[in-house]
Amino acid sequence: MKVIVDGLAAEYEDHGTGNTVLMLHGWGDTLHTFDSLAGMLPGRVVRVDLPGFGGSDSPKSTWTLDDYVRFVRSFSEKIGIKPDILIGHSLGGRILIKGLSTGVLEARKAVLIASAGVAERNTFRNATIGLLAKVGRVVTAIPPFNFLRDGIRRYVYQRIGSDYFAAGSLRATFLNIIKEDLSSAAKTIIVPALIVWGENDATTPLSEGKRLHVLIRTSVLRVIPHAGHFVHQEELREVSGIIREFTV
Repeated sequence: MKVIVDGLAAEYEDHGTGNTVLMLHGWGDTLHTFDSLAGMLPGRVVRVDLPGFGGSDSPKSTWTLDDYVRFVRSFSEKIGIKPDILIGHSLGGRILIKGLSTGVLEARKAVLIASAGVAERNTFRNATIGLLAKVGRVVTAIPPFNFLRDGIRRYVYQRIGSDYFAAGSLRATFLNIIKEDLSSAAKTIIVPALIVWGENDATTPLSEGKRLHVLIRTSVLRVIPHAGHFVHQEELREVSGIIREFTV
């Protein structure tokens, strides 16, 4: 289904009846990351492609995390829902942390799956990414390096584990998103929060999940053995059971 939200066409799925669950995917992903999980949750389950991903329009300007938070609020208002449960994976978790901390988003409970934004290494790592982005633009504009531009930049950003190169037209938005430390925001969350993490997550390591658990005093942390960043797909039955038990 499509709906126009603040001038952007947004793709979404809406199934079931009862208490409303709103699910937000991660960076570079789509609502389909939750295809299997959504079918195992009770109530009305709503999933949306965030702007720039899947079937939704890209932002018309460079966005910040606050812009994504406002989009989720506007989307909810546009389709007439007041979510009881908010579920976010990775970037989706970032959005929920910021939105719940500011009161722009509200819910009875929240589920954060491998949520990014509170890594202690973020300041140095993200500053490095930003610096390399600037240096790369300058160096690869000089002959004979200019014809190697894409290859050089792809190699550099893969080496530092960044999605920057793959972000395409959203690169500036990507930099805005990752440079924001949500540690202070996480401390202000008062709704019950379930934190689900894969033991072997290489994208957002378990240490970040443990840190998030300490910051959100109302949280419980469930670690899924041997699972990675897409723990909700890798261990579907276990994760769905944990969420159902938590959201009763």
